[in-house]
Amino acid sequence: MDNLKKSWDELLERIEQQFDVDPDIQGILFLIGVQELGQGLKTYSKAEKQDLIHIAMCKLLSQRGYYEFEGLDKDGWPHWNVVKEIPRSSIEKQEELLKELALEYFEQV
Repeated sequence: MDNLKKSWDELLERIEQQFDVDPDIQGILFLIGVQELGQGLKTYSKAEKQDLIHIAMCKLLSQRGYYEFEGLDKDGWPHWNVVKEIPRSSIEKQEELLKELALEYFEQV
């Protein structure tokens, strides 16, 4: 767990320096969603921001086989299919999993 915290803090610092923001898990998910959408940083509506976070979660969870990429809709937004159910766990464990997956994601991009 200490290694996860150290790596997570390093990622937050890197994002803070690169984008001049004070990121949290939601901010990291938003950035991943923007990256996956591929339309760059621009002004997004509240609903679009929620969709971007959903895209990020699907992308991250696909790394463990929970989702698979279905394709893009007519507006270029990615869609995902559930492949297997995500095991129920505490909020803390869910956040820990997302942090691990986000760290793996940033190692690949």
